[in-house]
Formats: sequence, C-alpha cells, structure tokens
Amino acid sequence: MRHNTTIKVASVAAAMAFTLAACSTSSETESESTDSAASSSSAEAGSSTDELSVAFIQGVIGDNFYISMECGVRAAAEDLGGIDVSVQGGQKWDPALQQPIVASVMATSPDAILIAPNDISALQRPLEEAAEGSEIVLVDTTVEDPSFAVSEIASDNVGGGAAAFAAIKEMVPDGGQVLVIDNQPGISTSDARVQGFEEAVNADDSFEYVGVQYAKNEPAKAAEIVTSTLQRYPDLKAIFATNIFSAEGAATGIEQAGVAGEVQVVGFDAGPAQVEALEDGTVQALIAQQPYQIGYQGVEQAVAALKGEPTEAKIQTGFSIITKETLGTEEGQAALYASTC
Repeated sequence: MRHNTTIKVASVAAAMAFTLAACSTSSETESESTDSAASSSSAEAGSSTDELSVAFIQGVIGDNFYISMECGVRAAAEDLGGIDVSVQGGQKWDPALQQPIVASVMATSPDAILIAPNDISALQRPLEEAAEGSEIVLVDTTVEDPSFAVSEIASDNVGGGAAAFAAIKEMVPDGGQVLVIDNQPGISTSDARVQGFEEAVNADDSFEYVGVQYAKNEPAKAAEIVTSTLQRYPDLKAIFATNIFSAEGAATGIEQAGVAGEVQVVGFDAGPAQVEALEDGTVQALIAQQPYQIGYQGVEQAVAALKGEPTEAKIQTGFSIITKETLGTEEGQAALYASTC
C-alpha cells in the first residue's frame, strides 16, 4: 500500500548489518541496538494513523447540507484518532470552479479525499488522477465510472423522489398538475430524485406532470420558474423542489404570485430556510437526508482503505419526511441540518 501506515524496518536492517560487520561488539550492545531499533519502528507504526490527512471537498461552500456533512467528517476524524481534516468548496455549484480546487488539494498529497463531484463527466478524469495518490470516497454525488473510488456514499435518492410524490399525493388527493424544479442536469443525486418522482407521478393517472425545469442553484431563478409556470399552468397544484436552493426559490415565487396555500411544495433537504418556509406554511413537507452520517461513514471508509481493511463499494443512507406537525418532535429536530459544527 502506498500510504504511511506501512511499518518501516530500515533502522532494524541497518542495526543488523552493523552487528555483522563489527564482530567484536558485545552481545549486550547488540541486544540494546536491536531493541532500540525495534522500539523506533514500533513508534513509527503506532503514530501512523495519527498522521493521516483527509481533505473534504464540498459540493458548494455555505450549504447547510454540506456543513452537516462536515460535522460528520470532523466527528469521525476525532473518534478515529485525531485525523487531520481540511475543508474546501466552491462558491457555486460549478465543475469549472471545483476542478482547480481538486488540483490544489492534490498538490498537498492528502491520504484521502472525500468529494461531492459537481458533474458526472467533468470530474471523472481529475478524480482518476487524484486516486493515483490518495484514497477517494465519493460522498453525495458520483461520476460516470466510480471504479477508482473506495466507496460511494449517498442517500437513496430515487426513493426520496418517490417519497416526495407520495407526500404530494397525500396533500392533493384529487390530483392535478405538478412541476419539478431541479438544479441542473448531470448531477447524479438530483437526477435520481427526478427519476424517482417521474416514475411515481407517471404511474398515477390523476396527476399531470408538466415537466422539470432547472434553477442552477439560484433561488431567484427558481422563483421566476414558479411565476412563469403559474402563468402557463394556472391550475398547478404542487411543486417538488429537489434541493435547498430550488425549495427556497419556489417558496419565494409562490409568495410573489399570491398563491400561498393553494400550491403545495415538497422540498428536498432541511436547512434553516426550508424549516422557516415549513413553519410559515409556504412549504408543506421536507425530505431530509442524513448528511452527517454520509460524512461520518465517508471517513470510516477512507481509513479502512488506508489500513488495508475491507470497504463497502456503495452505501445508501435513509431520509425522513418532515411536516409542520412532526417538526417539533425529537425525530423531526434530529433530522434538521446544522449551521455550524
């Protein structure tokens, strides 16, 4: 294995060579020399895990989902023995911004990199190159060919999309027109959420699916999408927003259009803005992921790989459905995302 967990025995070998050359050396001196070398080797081996470094590259900086994931990363690093953690992230969800961050992290030669790739294609080659010097764990999102990674850890996003439709069906039992607002195509997690939602809604004749539109992580764009869609589909009954920024913008658009309470919104994720929208009734349900667990398990998988221990190729974490009624419960509070660690 290429990492610093290998026990170095060079000092022992040197001591043995010296003993063979110096025939007049007493057996006591030989014993002391050998014991000293062995102690040095053991000290190196024992401290190797304490010197491990893990770089966490967030999908986008300042996102409560990734802040919660960072909390899990840091907690696991502490629990597993004081592993050094560094955190970076782009100001926007943009592969053009993330690629130079990957290059910068590679230059520091961390033992492991946890990353949420911004694009399934654009980050493929950069991460393959990074895997030549670091163990790679893909968290939340993935790439086209993740075979270089020791593990992929993400929510059951197809199931989450289906759950979002189930929540809408509960709130709109008579059916109607429904819209999806996504970030952008080519993001593995939100693509899966859309897939799960579309499969569910297309199997129910009481609902008309008016399609998916992309807000590119810009709440203002999501708000514009809502207002323009309402002009075209005035009988719109519900919206599924696949991430934090889409849900935030959808809530704003509904308020601006004056149809709060008439158009139901199910958001994905449970950041402060979404919780506020849930409390004031603009958003009626949230599908909360478990980012803390994704981060924690990501470090566990990286360390296992560094130690030469078995790893899990793919791990799926669960989610919770939060409504205004369940928000105040212990389970509901535990599902909310963190603002700081």
